[in-house]
Amino acid sequence: MKILNLYAGIGGNRKLWGDEHQITAVELKPEIAAVYQQLYPNDTVIVADAHQYLIDHYKEFDFIWTSPPCPTHSRLRTALKKKVYPDMTLYQEIIFLQKWYHGDWVVENVIPYYKPLIEPTANVERHFIWSNKPVNDKTFQRSYKGAVTDQSITTLSAAYGIKLPDDTKNKRKLLRNAVLPEMGLYVFNQLAEEGLLK
Repeated sequence: MKILNLYAGIGGNRKLWGDEHQITAVELKPEIAAVYQQLYPNDTVIVADAHQYLIDHYKEFDFIWTSPPCPTHSRLRTALKKKVYPDMTLYQEIIFLQKWYHGDWVVENVIPYYKPLIEPTANVERHFIWSNKPVNDKTFQRSYKGAVTDQSITTLSAAYGIKLPDDTKNKRKLLRNAVLPEMGLYVFNQLAEEGLLK
C-alpha cells in the first residue's frame, strides 16, 4: 500500500506501522526530516510544505494520514496571553479530503479549545480523529500518562519508544509534538480490520 504521511515530524504515528508499505513522509523542516529518515530509513522523506504536497500529489496514494499544525487549536492556547487566529489548514484539509480523495484518510489534531467546526469521527488519546471511515474512541492506559506531567526527555523517549539520535536538537519539543505510536497503530488497525485499507 502507498501511504502518505503529512507533517511527519519524527514519525510517532508511523512508528508501529511496520515496513511492508511504501511510505512517503513530508516534513517542512530539514533537520526534523533528517531525524525521521534516520528512524525510518526505508521511507521516502520529502522536505516540503505538506499542505501544498497534499493538493499536488493526493491521487498517488492509497492512504493518507495528515497531522496539521495544532498549537493554535490547543486548549493550552487559552492560557497564553498572546492571542492568535486558529490555523485553518486543519479544516481545509478535512474538507479537501472529503470532497476529492477516494482512498482512506485520517486527519489527526488536538482536542481544541472551541467546539470543532467539523464533527470529529473519534476521540483517541486526547486527540480528535477525522476520517472517511469509522474509528472508535479509545484511551490508552500506559506509562505515557507520566510523560504528561514529567515531560523530561528520558520519560518522553521511554513513553513513545523512540530513541532520537544523540545529535538531535530540541529533543523534548520533538517528542512532545509526536503522535503516540500506539494511537497511530490503533487508528491504522481500525481501518485495516474493517478491510478498508488495501
